[in-house]
Amino acid sequence: MMLNIEDAEVRGRHGVVPVRIYTPPGGAAENAAPFVWAHGGAFAWGDLDMPEAHAVAMAVARTGREVVSVDYRRVPPFSWVRRPPSGKLSGIRFPIPLDDVADVFTWVQARSAGARTVLGGASAGACLAAAATLRLRDQGQPGPAGLVLAYGTFHASLPAPSARLASRIRGWHRLGQFTPGVVDKVNRNYAGTAEALRDRHAFPGGGELGGFPPTLVLDADRDALGASGEAFAAELAAAGVDVVHARVPEARHGFLSRPKQPHFGLGVRVVTDWLLNRSKTVGADD
Repeated sequence: MMLNIEDAEVRGRHGVVPVRIYTPPGGAAENAAPFVWAHGGAFAWGDLDMPEAHAVAMAVARTGREVVSVDYRRVPPFSWVRRPPSGKLSGIRFPIPLDDVADVFTWVQARSAGARTVLGGASAGACLAAAATLRLRDQGQPGPAGLVLAYGTFHASLPAPSARLASRIRGWHRLGQFTPGVVDKVNRNYAGTAEALRDRHAFPGGGELGGFPPTLVLDADRDALGASGEAFAAELAAAGVDVVHARVPEARHGFLSRPKQPHFGLGVRVVTDWLLNRSKTVGADD
């Protein structure tokens, strides 16, 4: 399927936000909700051309729905070795990337006449998607009709893994696993201050999640960051949210950025099947 692909800009509260719009020929299929997607990159890296943005958007759009990929502002890159300083960090920090994602989502909602827009993201983008949902809820604004959260980090500190996950990642640390110390560096670099690190709009894990829309939490089978995903899925379920928690067998973190590997196709299929089921169960006016 040949897609119409257009680069555009959305005017947000911090200036313009680049987006890339993927539209099926002839427009979206009936009852196919628009899908806003945010790539990952530890809040500091990534762009609209990376496979986790472009390849995922292409794959989802080919199922007959419009996809808007968000190039939110990123925080300054950091050293994976040195710990960030304890004081306030300068430059772009929370909540600017979050605001960009929320502003693009609101723009798509208005552009689509309020039609059941779904929001999603991978890794850091998954955190931003979940946090934007929480922010919109707390501000009394319309939020997404559904959430797709792929191997995200949702907690300020990485929770302890379940016994199942611990057995799946044992011996895999040489393959770039997210240790608690690495997660602390990533999150501190994004938050900028200790106070912001505790803000539930920065990391919604452990907060009150009532009122969240139906959510797909998609984790990698052999990913230490899955400890945050499995904890967040359990917190959503405890809040009465319709949540599906799925794992891609044998996959490592970032599988949606490796389109030539089979884990990419498996993960995309889980996402598109879930979106299709949501289209069948949600009415046009919901």
